[in-house]
Amino acid sequence: MNQAEIRDFLERFFTSSDCTVLSPKNDPHFKVKLTKQMDKLLMNRPFYWHYIEQTRQKAETAVLAFKFDDRTEDGELIHFGSPRLHQIFHVTEELGRYIRLYQIIPYQQSSALEPWIGINMKVSYQCDLKKERLTSIGLQLINGTLIEGFQTMLTRLRLNQKLPDYCYTLKPLITIQSGIRRIEQYIESEINAESSKWAEEAKKRWEKDQSLLDSFYEHRAEKPERYDLEKQALEAQYKPYIHIQLINAGLFYLNSATFLPNTVKTR
Repeated sequence: MNQAEIRDFLERFFTSSDCTVLSPKNDPHFKVKLTKQMDKLLMNRPFYWHYIEQTRQKAETAVLAFKFDDRTEDGELIHFGSPRLHQIFHVTEELGRYIRLYQIIPYQQSSALEPWIGINMKVSYQCDLKKERLTSIGLQLINGTLIEGFQTMLTRLRLNQKLPDYCYTLKPLITIQSGIRRIEQYIESEINAESSKWAEEAKKRWEKDQSLLDSFYEHRAEKPERYDLEKQALEAQYKPYIHIQLINAGLFYLNSATFLPNTVKTR
């Protein structure tokens, strides 16, 4: 997940939470005025809110300012893996992983909105080293069109929780469950096509340390319990595996003509 994608994610997260984004698109900073709910979830100041609610005074919610590289002054540096971003991921899970939004069409005329399911997931490559990335996939539930970078594409559209006037929704031909399975199969096929060099190198490091461990006990006819424990510890440390975690998902009714066909990945 690069810094541009993180900014897009933050904008979508805070906008959908009714927070006020204070910085324009081309600003190197991202500044946002929190709602009461977001302040409570992100700022960790329970005594302040207890005092405000007990005295019934007007609350002043916090303003968060983020920066995306060390060269920029002011603001909290945020990047993939930073504590603040993980905190926001956690809040996303607490608030619910599923949303429904409708695209606002800029012209007032009858317009059909097609159903799309969008899923954001974190893919973790784990061994003694760790690498993570976010993947965002959208799938249209009528003809099966699938696109990558769905979250980034959504940031270019105006969305609302209510169906706009003069618009109507089309009935999906693909069930949500089937759509999720198609996305899962696509992600699995992409992972299977990736290089497995990272896993092979982890296994080589594992074998090297296992050989060293065996050499310590090669003259023992019966291995002690400690040997088995250390062997298990090496497996836990080095064994490569890939973990996929759902961050959030949503059903989006969109006018596909406003962003297709340039973003089409497959059907």
